[in-house]
Amino acid sequence: MLTNLSIRDVVLIEALDLSLHAGFTALTGETGAGKSILLDSLGLALGERASAGLVRAGADEARVTASFDVPLDHPAYALLNEQGIPAEAGEPLMLRRIISKEGRSRAWVNDQAVGITLMRRVAVTLVEIQGQHEQMGLADSSTHRGLLDAYGVGSSLLTDVTRAYVTWQKLITELETARRNLQEAAREEEWLRHTVDELATLAPQAGEEDALAQQRHALQQAERRGEAIAAAQAELNPRDRRNAGPAAALRGASRALQRLLPPPSAEKTTHDPLEARTSEALAALEGAENALAEAETLLSRLADESEANPRLLEEAEERLFALRAAARKHDVTVEDLPGLRERLTLRLAALETGVTHLDALQQAMQEARTVYETSARRLSAAREKAARKLEQAVTRELKPIKLEKARFLVDIQPLPPENWSAQGMEQITFLIAANPGQPPGPLAKVASGGELSRLMLALKLVLAEQSAIGTIVFDEIDAGVGGATAAAIGERLHRLASRSVQVLAVTHSPQVAASADAHLRIGKIVRNGNTATHAAPLGMEERQEEIARMLAGDVITDAARAAAASLLGQKND
Repeated sequence: MLTNLSIRDVVLIEALDLSLHAGFTALTGETGAGKSILLDSLGLALGERASAGLVRAGADEARVTASFDVPLDHPAYALLNEQGIPAEAGEPLMLRRIISKEGRSRAWVNDQAVGITLMRRVAVTLVEIQGQHEQMGLADSSTHRGLLDAYGVGSSLLTDVTRAYVTWQKLITELETARRNLQEAAREEEWLRHTVDELATLAPQAGEEDALAQQRHALQQAERRGEAIAAAQAELNPRDRRNAGPAAALRGASRALQRLLPPPSAEKTTHDPLEARTSEALAALEGAENALAEAETLLSRLADESEANPRLLEEAEERLFALRAAARKHDVTVEDLPGLRERLTLRLAALETGVTHLDALQQAMQEARTVYETSARRLSAAREKAARKLEQAVTRELKPIKLEKARFLVDIQPLPPENWSAQGMEQITFLIAANPGQPPGPLAKVASGGELSRLMLALKLVLAEQSAIGTIVFDEIDAGVGGATAAAIGERLHRLASRSVQVLAVTHSPQVAASADAHLRIGKIVRNGNTATHAAPLGMEERQEEIARMLAGDVITDAARAAAASLLGQKND
């Protein structure tokens, strides 16, 4: 509900802070006192259109803040959560609007700057205004189906229809997709068969490119090692006879040095130092021959162990190049080739079995439509029954508020199949025939302002528990009526407020004002030569005096005071 309304510099209001409470609050005052300004100020906080003309003369800007006490599961918070605007338990929901004297408008929700559209979306979940010239809420026909369902239709029926509709629409989508795929496949059949055969022959495997690349690298390394070993062996054992190589050279050197030594049978007579050095050289040459022989043995063994396989390298490269060429051809990676083959194979299979699949989907879709239609017809029957019940309930409320000649109707119109939805197969509109012989029409177009406001009151009484809106404002709902009718309106406003709905009513009727739980008097004061609007809560004696003024006019008589006391006494009874 609306708990506080703070207004600064709006037309005649310089500064006004209102604390509002649950129940029914009447707002009264002389004509021109500023009651409409108060409602205009509230409208600013609800996101209604603004103009520079609302800014008080001499002020730079007009400011209005409306605070609401709503539970965290209220629809308003769902809207705010979508926009990332936080809400905390126990904290008020605040709507704030500032209008500059140049006409620029800014809006905040919970101190977060927002657009006017979001402010309005939040506001319509909080407040409903029923006035002489503008209606919000029940006059909007788009809400009528939901209100009727909430009033008298079981939730299980709605759930069944929604579930059946979703299933039906899903199958329609699948059918359209399958038909489109089949048509595309038929156009590409020759290409599909050729490509699938080509990929089947190639038979790409997952991870094959990396494995081949590693194998190729290893074979290339082996080839390079083999070439190096062969070159080393060729240096040790050259095929060119003109180059004897190191082994022959070592043997030739040994033979030449052998000639410097005496034969083994010769008798040694003197010590020859050159002979000793020659023996050392021969020993070194012999060691070199042995080392060279060992090197040849090691090289031969290394060559055996590192034997390159040119044929295997060629096969690996051919396979790798073939895979990469296929990937380029189909504009995919080599790793995607197996998946491409599978997808194309499935498309070819779909072509071959497509007609059968389409027939199965078509049958399933028709069965789902039948289920939807069956559920929707049950919902339609329930709505028809709820509509008649709602008509009777509203009609009972019309006579006491001087609408006894009016007829309230719930119009249920079948929709064409293309407009069926998860909400059913019909459009629901609340209609009113204000006078006998007059054809029924939409609420906002047929009834006059006062009639429409009273009709909305009757509807609200019947549908109070079906709406999340916690505050309803009635602007001069008593226009054109008095006496018993006004008393009946007041009694119904009080009854509506007793159903967890906060009711604010701008009224000129003493009977309506006397029915309220609280009373605010709107008036004007002159300070420093400037006129300003103010509002004051009234106690019991002040209420009696105000209601007496409403009964008698400018000159309040004792009879008027007695009548006012009687009205207040009737309310208290």
